[in-house]
Amino acid sequence: MTDHHGLTDHGVMDHGAHSAGSPGVPAPVLALIVLTVLIAYLHLVRRARRRNPVAGWSRWRAACFATGLALSAVALLPPVATFAHTDFRGHMLQHLLIGMYAPLALVLGAPVTLLLRTLPVAGARRLSAVVHSRAGRLPAHPATALLLSTGSLVVLYFTPLYDAVMARPAGHWLLHAHFLLSGCLFAHVIAGPDPAPARPGVRARLVYLGCAIFVHAVVAQLMYGGFWVDVHAPIAEVRGGAEIMYYGGDIAELLLAAALVSTWRPERRSRPVAGRAVRA
Repeated sequence: MTDHHGLTDHGVMDHGAHSAGSPGVPAPVLALIVLTVLIAYLHLVRRARRRNPVAGWSRWRAACFATGLALSAVALLPPVATFAHTDFRGHMLQHLLIGMYAPLALVLGAPVTLLLRTLPVAGARRLSAVVHSRAGRLPAHPATALLLSTGSLVVLYFTPLYDAVMARPAGHWLLHAHFLLSGCLFAHVIAGPDPAPARPGVRARLVYLGCAIFVHAVVAQLMYGGFWVDVHAPIAEVRGGAEIMYYGGDIAELLLAAALVSTWRPERRSRPVAGRAVRA
């Protein structure tokens, strides 16, 4: 028997049991991958400083990228990874770390700009051509990024997709990759320092960010109430996960908004010089 929220009297969604899944990749391998990426980034930083000692490379950017990698490692390694595979609240915590917090930090590290500064001229031109191409503009449009990062939450949690994905190790990693890449794309479009030809003005980006905040809030509230949610987990876990999404997502979006506002440079209107006649 189920109540009007679609939850069973036993405290689980009425479609089945929660599937914990399996990480599939040993923790030392994941740690080695993260460390390798960090070493590669720092190597490029060193090369950029050697090529142009005057411009150098911001320590703030390097610290942001390192923080993003650290957050990714925290999300993908025990104890968070173990928690995520046995409890929906852990999954949501992992989702926030991989899909919102780590992407913002990684994007603020400006990896594309770093590559453009350190690649050979021919390679930098090819990368720049890709960024400015039509194929590069489409995913970098705010509407596309919003759909991939935030709109996908509706499909994931309100259809059988979540349980289908969590039932297979490969599904776990596809979901992680989606969270990370779509999160990086949205953070890049909204407040990234790297070049983005399709990026609109600050006011328009604030509107897209507001849409993301609204969708996150609605999804979290529907999840907490048990309305139309298709997640096979105990009621307490689903509601706890909804709270993590609601409050943790708010903090991440406030950080993204702060990063966006910090890029705002209002245009100054020129004033007529005193004493000069102004022609009609």
